[in-house]
Amino acid sequence: MERFWKGLALKGLARTAAAAVFVAAAGAAHAEDKISIGLSTWVGYGPLYIAQDQGFFKDEGLSVDLVKMEDPKTRMPAMIAGRIDMAVTTIDTVLNFYSPKHPLTYLFALDESTGGDGIVADKDIKTIKDLKGKKVAFAEGSVSQFFLGALLHKEGMKLSDVDAVNMTAGDAGAAFVAGRVQAAVTWEPWLTRGKETDHGHLLIDSSKAPGLIVDIATTTDAYAKAHQADIKKLYKAWAKAVAWQKANPEKANAIMAKGVGGWLSKPDVFAETLSGVTYFGADKNASFIGTADKPGAMIGTIEQAVTIGKETGQFDQKVDPAKMVDYSVVN
Repeated sequence: MERFWKGLALKGLARTAAAAVFVAAAGAAHAEDKISIGLSTWVGYGPLYIAQDQGFFKDEGLSVDLVKMEDPKTRMPAMIAGRIDMAVTTIDTVLNFYSPKHPLTYLFALDESTGGDGIVADKDIKTIKDLKGKKVAFAEGSVSQFFLGALLHKEGMKLSDVDAVNMTAGDAGAAFVAGRVQAAVTWEPWLTRGKETDHGHLLIDSSKAPGLIVDIATTTDAYAKAHQADIKKLYKAWAKAVAWQKANPEKANAIMAKGVGGWLSKPDVFAETLSGVTYFGADKNASFIGTADKPGAMIGTIEQAVTIGKETGQFDQKVDPAKMVDYSVVN
C-alpha cells in the first residue's frame, strides 16, 4: 500500500483546521490499494464480479479494476508493459508470452473446463488414435490446440499426425456440422450440435481430461515480488466469492451474468454455460497448485504445455515450471 504523509504547515492554523488537515492526510494514507486485471468475456471469471459486487475486494482493502480485453494477444502484452497489473487466461497461453527478459508467474487457479470443451467426430472415429490422418479443425495457437495436442501425446502421437484445419472454435464446430471436416475441437453449443448430427458423436470432452484446460491468474515476476501482500488479499477475496457462489447459486448467476456481460449477459445462458465449468476455491487451489516441496497437478499441465508449445513452434524458451509458480499465494 502506498503510504505518505504530506508536510503540514500548522503554524498559524487554528486547532480545528489542523485537525481537519491531519484527518485528511490519514485518510489518504489508508486509501485502498489498486489492482487492474485484464480479462475476457468468460463464465470462468464470474466470481471476480461477485467479489466486486459483495464488497469482498473492499473488505481486503483493495480497489480492483476489471478491464475487458478479449484477445490474449492484447491482454498479455499490456500486462508485460505495465499498463495493467495482472491477467487471467489459460495455463498454456501464459507460455506463449513468456521470455527471459519478461518472466511471468502463475498465481492461483480460477476455473477448469469440466465438459465445456471437447472434440466432436465422425462416428467411425472411435478413439483419439483414429484421428490420425483425419481432417481436424481447431484454432491454432489456442487452448483447443493444446487440448488436442495433450490428448494425442497421451496416445504417443503428435499434432502433425492429423490433417489440421485452422479455424476458430465456432467455425470449427460449424464446419463439422456441415460435414466439411471429420472432427472439430470446439465448445458449446457446437459440441451438442455436432453430436446431434447423423454423422457425428462426442469423441471426448474436458471432463475426461482433468487439469488440462484451467484458467489462472498471472502477472510479471517483478509485480509478484513487489506486491505479495496485495496478491494474497486478492486471492482471499476470490476464495470468498467462490464460496459465496456455491451457497447462493441463483443470486450469483445474476451478478456474474451482469458483470461478465456480452453473450453471457442472460442468467439462464450463463448458468447453462457454467454447467461445463468448475470454479477453484481454496481447497481445489491448494490441491491443484500444491507446495514448493510437493507440487500439485498444475506442474504437469505446465510441462505438457511446454512440450506442445515447442512442438508447434509457439514456445522455444528453457524454463523450470516449478519456478514459475508462486506457491505462497494459496498456502
